[in-house]
Parts: sequence; C-alpha cells; structure tokens
Amino acid sequence: MNEQITSFVNSFKSELKVISPGRINFIGEHTDYNNGFVLPTAIDKKITFSFRKASSKTQCTILSTTYQKLFTFAIDEITIREATWENYIVGVIAEIQKVTNGVGAFDCIIDSDLPLGSGVSSSAALECGIAYGVNALFELDMSTLQMIQLSQNAEHNYVGTKCGIMDQYAVMKSKEGTVLLLDCLVNKHTYIDVNFDPYVVLLLNTNVSHNLASSEYNTRREECEFVVQMIQKEDAKVSSLRDITLSKLEEYKSRLSSVHYERAAYVLEENERVLEAVAYLRTGDLKQFGSLMYASHRGLQHQYHVSCPELDFLVDFSETKEEVLGARMMGGGFGGCTINLIHRDMVDTFIKEASKAYKKTFDIDLTSFVTVPSQGTSMYS
Repeated sequence: MNEQITSFVNSFKSELKVISPGRINFIGEHTDYNNGFVLPTAIDKKITFSFRKASSKTQCTILSTTYQKLFTFAIDEITIREATWENYIVGVIAEIQKVTNGVGAFDCIIDSDLPLGSGVSSSAALECGIAYGVNALFELDMSTLQMIQLSQNAEHNYVGTKCGIMDQYAVMKSKEGTVLLLDCLVNKHTYIDVNFDPYVVLLLNTNVSHNLASSEYNTRREECEFVVQMIQKEDAKVSSLRDITLSKLEEYKSRLSSVHYERAAYVLEENERVLEAVAYLRTGDLKQFGSLMYASHRGLQHQYHVSCPELDFLVDFSETKEEVLGARMMGGGFGGCTINLIHRDMVDTFIKEASKAYKKTFDIDLTSFVTVPSQGTSMYS
C-alpha cells in the first residue's frame, strides 16, 4: 500500500456504510432490454462502501481496495475516464445531477469480495451502492426506482453498454430467501419464496472474459430492434419483442435473415421459460425447473450465440451428473459463470471432478462458490 493510500485510510472517518450485492439470474437472459421477464436475485457476496462528506466543496476522492487505486474527480466537471471502473462511479454522479442539485463532494472507500468479470454484475453493485450512499449522505430523497434507472443510464452513457434494467433492479430490490419475477415492460416485480433444499446454488467461474462481450451485447440489442422495426411498419402497436407472439414472428420468417429470426425466437421462447420456471418453483418441482435452465442455455448457445466453448463445456459436464438438476451460462455471455442447481451432499466431489476436467481441456483453473438469495443494497450495520 503506498503512502498516499495509507494516509487516506488512516484519516478516514466514515459517516455511513452501504453494502451492495452481486446478483445471479436463474433464467431470463437478454430478455430485459426486450421488455421481457427475468428471474434474478441478489447474492451474499457484495461490495462495501464507506462514505463521508469531503472537506473540499467540489473534489471527491475514491479508493478501491480491490485495485489499490485512489482517484479524484470534481463534481462540477465530470468527464469520461480511461479506467472503466471509474466511469461506473462518475457516471452515477453525473446522472444524479440531472435529477437533483443537492449532491456535494464526498469521499468513499470501496471494498469488494465480488469476483470481477464473472457475470454476477459487480458493475451494477458498484453503481447502485454509490447511488444509494450518496442519496443517504446528502438526504436527496430519491426513490429506489430513480436510483435503479439512473444507475442503468450511467452504464449506457459513461461505459457504453446498453444494458437492460435487470442487474440494477435485482441488486436494489432483492429480499433474502426470494427471487424476483421482474416484468421489464412495466418495471414491476413479484417476490417468489424459494426453498431449494436439499439443493444449493453453485457458481462455476470459467475465469475467461472474451473481448466480444460488450460489443456483441450491443449488437444483440440492435438485432432485436431490427426485427421490431420491421414488424412495426405493418403493425404500429408493436413497440418491442414483448408485443410479438411466436406465431406472429413465424409470419415474418421468410423476410428475416436466419440470424434475426433466431435472435427474436430465442427471446420469445425464453420469456415463456421464465413464466414456466416460476410455476415450477411455486409447486416445488425443482427437476422441471432445472430442465428449463438447460433449455435456456441451449437457446443462448445455438440461437442467441453469446456462449463460448468454456461455458458450453461446463454445462455439458453438469448435464452428465444426476446430482445437478440444471445449469446454464449467466450474464452477458462470452465468459463468466455457469449457475448450477446441485445436491448439497455432492458439491465438493462435483467441484473436484469439474475442475480436473476443465483444467485438462482448457489449461485454466476453475473457481467456484456456493451462494444464496440475499438482501439487496442496504445500510451496513
């Protein structure tokens, strides 16, 4: 730790602390920006933020213990920065300034146990934690939905990823022991109580992040919008894929490229899978729930084309094991984690076997952790 960081830490007196979790998504991938359904929840790994009002009127100082990096910015002169992680922070402040003039300068220490680039949305946890903390520190009286939306806008405008609302919504709104059935058309949710016993949620981290992730994410969004615009010319009521049925899409199949058709078909089928998955959760049919997770992965692999060999290998491996009810890639794609629903008694054995096979095939070390549905962004006590 360099002298500047040591001095900052030693002199820091926290006025309030916030915890902001990562998130998992059981099913409903790439559906949020198409106004569809998703089934996420927060997890027990998180980012912790310590806030204080700054002695300066305009200059904020931020320390990330993960990166061992200290940076400053002026709240009256926010610009896009070179380091991506810094843009999640300054972007949120810039978006808050669009809705209120009550933001003052602040200092913050950020400490994380979230694995970066693993598809558990450390970016949304960072955005939401900053928004939540600044809102409390300066008594801005922003609603939770306002903070969710401005965090999403920060990612659009300062990072360049045109993400849907799922990550920020799940990070902010989740409750312990539940999953969120979120309708992204109206931004409303239902809490679904979950009891996976004797199964647990295991994440296997590929520890790869192919550089296609952000560019291809935006491309998928454009491909879906192309389909909507084509149908919209003949049906003005259509404003997103949510307004289209599979039979309606079929009518346009001959006029769409195979790529555009497959993208849209995947989204429509995935929306149906989410609603089926909720029905199975409510009746406790975890086997059928797991089969939908596998079906979701195959759609992402073969129709939406956002998987990668490492993710496919891990899902294929899981599918050979009776103790795993379901598995799929999670997040934007091209790397990150698979989410697995596995019998608790077999976790250690499974991890050993999967790690050995993965190392042999890709010469990459697999990492993993078990997690549980947890509370969203909140004050640390």
